[in-house]
Amino acid sequence: MTHSVVSHAQWLEARKAFLAKEKEFTHLRDELAAKRRELPWERVDKAYGFDAAEGRVSLADLFGKHSQLLVYHFMYGTDWTEGCPSCSFWADNYNGVDIHLAHRDTALVVVSLAPLAKLDAYKKRLGWSFRWVSSAPSDFNVDFNVTLPVPKGDKANYNYDTVNFGTGEAPGLSAFRKGDDGAIYHTYSTYSRGLDMFNGTYHMLDLTSKGRDEAGLPWPMAWVRRHDSY
Repeated sequence: MTHSVVSHAQWLEARKAFLAKEKEFTHLRDELAAKRRELPWERVDKAYGFDAAEGRVSLADLFGKHSQLLVYHFMYGTDWTEGCPSCSFWADNYNGVDIHLAHRDTALVVVSLAPLAKLDAYKKRLGWSFRWVSSAPSDFNVDFNVTLPVPKGDKANYNYDTVNFGTGEAPGLSAFRKGDDGAIYHTYSTYSRGLDMFNGTYHMLDLTSKGRDEAGLPWPMAWVRRHDSY
């Protein structure tokens, strides 16, 4: 390990200088969040069905009593034996957060293409408590660009661009709003690195001297395992 080591006074000087950069970033993040809220909405007129514990439900049902809905698009294909390890890494951040979101008029639901029985078994295995439903009865995943209807490795429309993708499933997060008249609006979706903000482990690692420490790996998340498989 080679790194500069200085006196406390020098460390404090450097830290204060960096604090100014951190404050600048915080202000820019607040500005970006405000701009995100100003984006136009699109009305969702298509009827989507989902398999849930209580039976077949609609997109409107996923809101519960709230006017806002966050959907995490979890990669779990119909014929897969396990959920995506990277999405599982993200999902470890969702246990318990739904209670806090509910107190800000927001529901959180995880959605995957796999049958509900597979989702329930995997959820039980990993000890998750958040709501998870299957989109298998509808075109929801295809319409929101997380199930890519192209041969493996071909180009597909993902993250608002045409890219080569190595699997038929992709991760994402979408936000919806229910109007006073019951109409549903799609307000935002994010994919790829836009999902970083939902992973607390990565944010914690970013504070350490090694950071995410992924530079020497075959791909950035090659180290990630399901939390019961380390």
